[in-house]
Amino acid sequence: MSQQTVNGDAFENLLHEERHFPPTPEFAAAANVHEDVYASAAEDRVAFWAEQARKHLTWSKDFDQTLDWSDAPFAKWFVGGEVNAAYNALDRHVENGLGDRVAIYFEGEPGDTEKITYADLTERVKKAANAFESLGVRKGDRVAVYLPMIPEAVVTMLACARIGAVHSVVFGGFSAEALRSRIDDAEAKLVVTADGTYRRGKPSPLKPAVDDALAAPGHSVEHVVVVRRNGQDVDWTQGRDLHWSELMDAASGEHTAVGHESEHPLYILYTSGTTGKPKGILHTTGGYLTQTAFTHSAVFDLKPETDVYWCTADIGWVTGHSYVAYAPLVNGATQVMYEGTPDSPHQGRWWEIVEKYKVSILYTAPTAIRTMMKWGREIPGKYDLSSIRVLGSVGEPINPEAWMWYREVIGGGKAPIVDTWWQTETGAIMVAPLPGVTSTKPGSAQVPLPGIAVDVVDENGKPVPNGHGGFLVVREPWPSMLRTIWGDPERFKETYWSRFEGMYFAGDGAKKDNDGDIWLLGRVDDVMNVSGHRLSTTEIESALVSHEWVAEAAVVGATDETTGQAVVAFVILRSEVEIPEGEDPSAVLRTHVGKEIGPIAKPKHILVVPELPKTRSGKIMRRLLKDVAEGRDPGDATTLADPAVMQQIAADLRK
Repeated sequence: MSQQTVNGDAFENLLHEERHFPPTPEFAAAANVHEDVYASAAEDRVAFWAEQARKHLTWSKDFDQTLDWSDAPFAKWFVGGEVNAAYNALDRHVENGLGDRVAIYFEGEPGDTEKITYADLTERVKKAANAFESLGVRKGDRVAVYLPMIPEAVVTMLACARIGAVHSVVFGGFSAEALRSRIDDAEAKLVVTADGTYRRGKPSPLKPAVDDALAAPGHSVEHVVVVRRNGQDVDWTQGRDLHWSELMDAASGEHTAVGHESEHPLYILYTSGTTGKPKGILHTTGGYLTQTAFTHSAVFDLKPETDVYWCTADIGWVTGHSYVAYAPLVNGATQVMYEGTPDSPHQGRWWEIVEKYKVSILYTAPTAIRTMMKWGREIPGKYDLSSIRVLGSVGEPINPEAWMWYREVIGGGKAPIVDTWWQTETGAIMVAPLPGVTSTKPGSAQVPLPGIAVDVVDENGKPVPNGHGGFLVVREPWPSMLRTIWGDPERFKETYWSRFEGMYFAGDGAKKDNDGDIWLLGRVDDVMNVSGHRLSTTEIESALVSHEWVAEAAVVGATDETTGQAVVAFVILRSEVEIPEGEDPSAVLRTHVGKEIGPIAKPKHILVVPELPKTRSGKIMRRLLKDVAEGRDPGDATTLADPAVMQQIAADLRK
């Protein structure tokens, strides 16, 4: 992928950002990390990570070798060390007198709440560990987790980690078929699920998908443990299905955590491959916990004694693993956990929660931010958001306009924004500003974190100069890196290490601006080739959203006989906008993109739509839009939050 600019300096036009927001002197003075951390990490990267491992974790046995890279690309970190993830997240805080500190404020969608202290959570995890062991789960066994955002999800994950079982969380929005393929690949012995959850005020079932997944013979599952959440009647298989509450009531609250080898598998998390079956990303214990804990403390400037932290990600995704289930608890933080959607029972639900719990650190996705923008600033304006002091962004590149809205409307014009780049595979944040050090820049993730060797290279693996783009790579091993693809080491090497000699290729495109700051451009396959020009869907989406009429945009490349690919855009207009009589929004927006980037980037078609196809976690399904743009039936849309959206878009496009 050669990254060409459009009409000479169009990249500079779009991604040359003059606005800078340095930390206030007060914030910088009190920050967890200071500028000298970069120099010390660069001087001896491996020693830096050894220091973080000993600072953030309690080891039952110290390690004697920080990094073994002799069998590259298969890494071993903190060799010889032994550590228990659940002990680090729970027991040690209780032993240090912090048992009464709130670990989780749980807010259910119907409005039920629960305040869970570290002492409470520790006891629950001990009981769950005993219960799972009573069902024959042993160290190394795999446990599939198919749960909503309820405390039992975190309890299950930590109970597995405590006994050395390997959890494999499957997002609750996935189908029975997707669940079965993951159960089979991991050879899971136990499934933990719930009768269901709530979705926009209505009960939504979960267990029927488990029953369907296990209907065909030949699976490895011995037991299904069911949490009673929404009270729906569910089918019951005697001998296989067990009630969570009955198991926990019968279990002892005493359980001693023992250390596991630093490289002992912690979890498998499946991520979609471009072809073939999903990839089981394997993360191990010591390195993963070290980097997630360090990044959580440094990137969010966490003060566990006073902060209330809220990451809105579902535990079905890696963000919910690293920055809900593990790092906040390892760091002794108080966090909010919310079951529902941002607009139920009303569009101010998130801000009501921020006000109620005095949330000071909020970590969410650009899709959610742009949705809130579309609803209008008067909704968050009704709530007291003055507790917020740090804002985070994750999951996809954030366009500058959404970044500015987030800062001004949610952050009161003062909270620093940390735009974070990382992946399921990297395990923890890799590129992000440090809020007490970096002068932040709207739309850019900016700089690799201390101890991380990230670069942007051309198709020959050579670093690109400032002002140019290419492939995002990692040059050196990092503690929280995936160790392999479960059961398929050759696929691991081929997928991640074959494109560039000795470098991990992330699959993402990126550009360096004139200051050398990194701008993420999304997946390489989100880069279109129009008449020989490489155009990023992210760049065009940012150009569209920079227009005052546009709330949200999704861009795809559709096959075109003349140009190879044509740009097709789908936009949602802001609700408060009044289009002047006689103006065609599509024509106006095409001209706007031409001005922002260059004539070659003008979309061939711009369709104004009432909504975009999104998964229940809020991710825009551009693949379905591409199908429609190329005249194909988008097929099964049941995983979308609103399956009817695609029929409406297809009908509008046909007109």
